[in-house]
Amino acid sequence: MADNPVKLTASLSLTSVVLFGLAYMAPSLVLVIFGVIAQGSAGTAPSAFLLATGAMLLSALSYAKMARLFPVSGSAYFYARQMLGGQLGFLVGWLVLLDYLFMPMVAWLVQSVFLHVQFPGIPFWGWMLVNIGLTTLVNVLGLSLADRTNKLLTGLGLALVLLFVVLCLIHLLHQAPVSLTAPLWNASSTFMGVSAAAAVAAYSYLGFDAVTTMAEETRDAKRNIPRAVVLVMATAGLLFALVAYIMQLVHPGGVFEDAQTAAYLMSIEVGGQVFADWLNLGLIISGFASGLIVQLSTSRLLYFMGRADILPKTFFGTLNPKTGAPVFNLLLTAVIGLLGLNLTLEMATSFINFGAFLGFTAVNLCVICYYYRARRRERLGLVSYLLFPLLGMCVNLYLVSQLSATAIVIGLCWLALGVVYLTWLTRGFRQPAPDLRP
Repeated sequence: MADNPVKLTASLSLTSVVLFGLAYMAPSLVLVIFGVIAQGSAGTAPSAFLLATGAMLLSALSYAKMARLFPVSGSAYFYARQMLGGQLGFLVGWLVLLDYLFMPMVAWLVQSVFLHVQFPGIPFWGWMLVNIGLTTLVNVLGLSLADRTNKLLTGLGLALVLLFVVLCLIHLLHQAPVSLTAPLWNASSTFMGVSAAAAVAAYSYLGFDAVTTMAEETRDAKRNIPRAVVLVMATAGLLFALVAYIMQLVHPGGVFEDAQTAAYLMSIEVGGQVFADWLNLGLIISGFASGLIVQLSTSRLLYFMGRADILPKTFFGTLNPKTGAPVFNLLLTAVIGLLGLNLTLEMATSFINFGAFLGFTAVNLCVICYYYRARRRERLGLVSYLLFPLLGMCVNLYLVSQLSATAIVIGLCWLALGVVYLTWLTRGFRQPAPDLRP
């Protein structure tokens, strides 16, 4: 069968890509997890977020370096193939695939849980079908519509978060003076407590790497994708820390009646019940953008793997001639998303963290390998190309060690399945792994 003549078109601007990355990470997430982070850090949530931002920024810098060298849509999958060799590269891609395949399901699951709480008259499974159906429809209709929809919804989410911050500041003006340094460090703070909370907060940063899957659809990708990776991480991290700081001023300390509903109760305190309800609904609506972009990036990674003959090309490596979208891949992710009907949020999340953090580890290792290969012909900084990636590897391996036993078992089983598949592809390792063509 002849190769599909339709190709990805470079149409996205730097702004669009950055907004895609922010939507993936869901800036409003800080409101959802604030109470948990504040409780774990003894009232120093912004410090925990800043520490998590610095730790994950190490991996973001490594992604930026690789994206500048290889501006193609394969992300960690392609970087590892180039730097670590075909077989290890395949296994890295296989691990990352675990993250990408189930991340849309998690996004839809979270969205449906919140919608069901807000509108209990519609069953949870009904909201799952609505979320999966609408997201898939927008993505099938093409990148242009997805871009416009994302800008609108992400803008709405950011506006609501900033409105909440403004109301918090107005509330503080009418309260007794509070300590401006206590949210960063107080008498109850310990480094172990803050670092433990930072480890939990780090899971909120999953997705900064997703923009690299859109390299072939971004104008001047060699320049814009590296910038987008760092901008997404830095913007989200600073936003998380700033919002957490203001919230910690409104509610000093880490004691809550219910840490999971802390932000909702705080929104009632600063804006009243009506504002709290509208804020909750608005953040749910803006969360649709996260599911949209998660599914979009997953479909691009599957397309790249299909185009490279790792997955069946006739299904995974084709684009719709009218919209330029990998329709089969989008439909597959929609079907996988239906698995969320029978899973808890905790179980679904455990599917993705193992692959994500090992993928980050591999990209840091790729930068180190590039340093040793190219240091004699290029002037590469020892700190930037060796020390930072090494620290990034340590951070991610530590985060893997903190996963639940269930998550690790699922991840290892997935890895074992990948080894079996690689054995079949290479005819018992007698042939090289398929070549990944950009």
